[in-house]
Amino acid sequence: MKRSTYRLLEGLKDFSFALPALAFLVIFIYYPLLNSFYLSFTNWNMTKPVKQFVGFDNYEKLLTNETFYNVLRITFTYTVLDVVLTLGIGLLLALLFNVSSRFFNFLRMLIFMPHYISMVIVSMIFLWIFNSQYGLMNELLELLGVEKVQWLQNPKTALWVLITVSVWKGVGFAMIIFIAGLRGIPVEYYEASSIDGASKWTQFWNITLPLLSPITLFLVVTNFISSMQVFQSVDIMTNGGPLESTKAMVYWIYTMAFSEFKTGRASALVIIFFIIIVLLTMVQMYVSKKKVHYEG
Repeated sequence: MKRSTYRLLEGLKDFSFALPALAFLVIFIYYPLLNSFYLSFTNWNMTKPVKQFVGFDNYEKLLTNETFYNVLRITFTYTVLDVVLTLGIGLLLALLFNVSSRFFNFLRMLIFMPHYISMVIVSMIFLWIFNSQYGLMNELLELLGVEKVQWLQNPKTALWVLITVSVWKGVGFAMIIFIAGLRGIPVEYYEASSIDGASKWTQFWNITLPLLSPITLFLVVTNFISSMQVFQSVDIMTNGGPLESTKAMVYWIYTMAFSEFKTGRASALVIIFFIIIVLLTMVQMYVSKKKVHYEG
């Protein structure tokens, strides 16, 4: 057998191991995305077999709709607050619990456990906690002599409840990743800076944060994409209310497609949202790389 033929067969054998994963991506990711792109140029509503081509009409109606920008604002507000609080609290907990002992191992386990709980279950738990009549939060407020709060019925507090749910579930994962990063920083850096008279704050600002930049970038990007796609907590706890104050983008896509049966327009919204997420993710990565390069 010729060497070139042997290399080709070896390459095909190696490629065959990737075929199941490639088939999964094509069937469940790339094909639905391409099909959504095609449907976005039609007025299909799932009740008609005929898909009439309407060009950019769906995109025009969405981009000139005030609801689109309001939903986008709510989604961005939720995402920014969720990412900042999750990563901020996660880093703080990592600094506090970066101790090797059985007690701290147990505490880290307790904080990390919510990450493995289904968002549906978490939403049901917090739906009871923030119940306006008999919820645990209002019971605690009554013990303190404070009037009950209509947590999920008030547009000013409903979004904060959803953010609280997401932070409670995700902060443990951020803590564990930050702890792994902290333990990868050589102790010699801190010892040398202590000899030079650097304070704990100076060490944190000039050693810890810069060396955690790659991990921070990973957490920012993954949490950003996840938060932008918030759906289950909205669907279970608020249904986009009150007064559409928690109507996030994915929930709007869902209701537009499966409640209003405007599948073509919902597909156009999917494409617009996909482009927004990709562009914002690229900007985050570019800014972070420039910052790391500058600090280096």
